[in-house]
Amino acid sequence: MANLKEIRTRIASVGSTQQITSAMKMVSASKLRKSQNAITKLRPYSSKMTEIIQSLCDNDVSDLPYARNSKPETVLLVVLTSNKGLCSSFNANIIKSAMQRVGFWQEQDRYIKIDLLSYGKRGSDFFKKQTNINFIGGDDDIWDRLSFDNVSKVADFIMETFTDKKYDRIEIIYNQFKNASTQILQCEQFLPIELKAAEQENSSKKKDYIYEPNKSEILSNIIPQSLKMQMYKCFLDSFASEHGARMTSMHKATDNAENLLKELKLTYNKARQAAITNEIIEICSGAEALNG
Repeated sequence: MANLKEIRTRIASVGSTQQITSAMKMVSASKLRKSQNAITKLRPYSSKMTEIIQSLCDNDVSDLPYARNSKPETVLLVVLTSNKGLCSSFNANIIKSAMQRVGFWQEQDRYIKIDLLSYGKRGSDFFKKQTNINFIGGDDDIWDRLSFDNVSKVADFIMETFTDKKYDRIEIIYNQFKNASTQILQCEQFLPIELKAAEQENSSKKKDYIYEPNKSEILSNIIPQSLKMQMYKCFLDSFASEHGARMTSMHKATDNAENLLKELKLTYNKARQAAITNEIIEICSGAEALNG
């Protein structure tokens, strides 16, 4: 049985760890509330914006710069991870999904050029070391200044690469926030924009809009705005998912530390009792020897 000093040292160590995980849980919970409110408020707006575009676009969208449909020869993957760890499998799932997506496109055509853009230090550190991926960088610091204006700059850059025909397809890989304990892994097509088949087939159900000055000019302005909103939604989803995953992870760590402390204290009490019993036996044996 371990000596009492070793057990006391371990109890103190586990107690200190429990305090840290408990504090991190509270910090993540606070950040989660803010990010959850932000994504919850944004989703209806983003959904309505998409609905309007679906209604405005008819079957023939070949003249739109963001709707160019062709066989993909160059693909850009935009991967959203976090800058920090201790959030369970949040980053590992994203990285695994990105690698699977790279493999998918390579299976389609081994001549397809695949570039990868990462936002989040955990993902960037991993992809930099991969020899089979053309990692083109990213901006890991964007999570420290997450706002619509900053994400819009990212969206503008990505949209420009598409309109300049540098890429034929652009996808975003991220975690969609459902609740604090559940994140849904997503691989979302960002460009070219795609229309729902149901919307195209049921054109008679489309709302009748009055265009001023004209439909073409409205689309040229509303589609970039919608894409920026889509990108911002992805970033907010990922941000909320990160804090939800970290809060859940720290909650489990705190509970595990509590259970471990109970076991250590029980072991300590048993060891202490055994030591006291041994001392009593030694005293009694010594007394009997003297009396004998």
